[in-house]
Amino acid sequence: MYNPTVARLTYRALLGRRRALILFALPALLIVISAAVRGFTGVDDKVAADLLGGFALATMVPLIGVIAGTGAIGPEIDDGSIVYLLSKPVKRPTIILTKLIVAIAVTMAFSAIPTLIAGFILNGNGQQIAVAYTVAALVASIAYSALFLLLGTVSRHAVVFGLVYALIWESLFGSLVSGAKTLSVQQWALALAEKVAGQGYVDASVGLPTAVVLLIVVTVGATAYAGQKLRRLTLAGEE
Repeated sequence: MYNPTVARLTYRALLGRRRALILFALPALLIVISAAVRGFTGVDDKVAADLLGGFALATMVPLIGVIAGTGAIGPEIDDGSIVYLLSKPVKRPTIILTKLIVAIAVTMAFSAIPTLIAGFILNGNGQQIAVAYTVAALVASIAYSALFLLLGTVSRHAVVFGLVYALIWESLFGSLVSGAKTLSVQQWALALAEKVAGQGYVDASVGLPTAVVLLIVVTVGATAYAGQKLRRLTLAGEE
């Protein structure tokens, strides 16, 4: 279910000059901010948790997920080059799963690793805060990649919809409407971080069992539906 050729083409598309600049900019900004905060405030577990939760998990991870998830397939559909890929003897689920794996790998590399580094800079992993938010970033990377890959498959405005979900639904409505937090990848990931970190430093609005179930359902469901949409796109092209 993994095709090296499709993976290589997807990595090349995602790590092109323009996208690579954006992918590197956000982690670099997190590390610079973390170093500055450590220099000004010293070791402070609460500050570390607030920065990793407010910037790394709430902003950086979903933005990188949008770039990687939609960029894994969206541009190929927009410019029509997906037709050449679909004409090859590669199963459609294999294409989707390969692109999902690449999107997850890119999202994890550019979000989880910088989060861990930033956490150690801020407080040396005191109260397991760095590890907790790294785990949250890893888990969120999987769900975001699947969700935004689906958006890239079904819509030509996937980036816009992805930003609306990540920045408006999760950040704005999620902070104002309690019910919206249940449908938030960020809150699901926080449930795992809360389990790892010291008591009182991470606060999730969703219970751990519910979070795990929703993460699995969204990841599997989005991947399966993306495969169905790609299959229909093939049939439409052949007709």
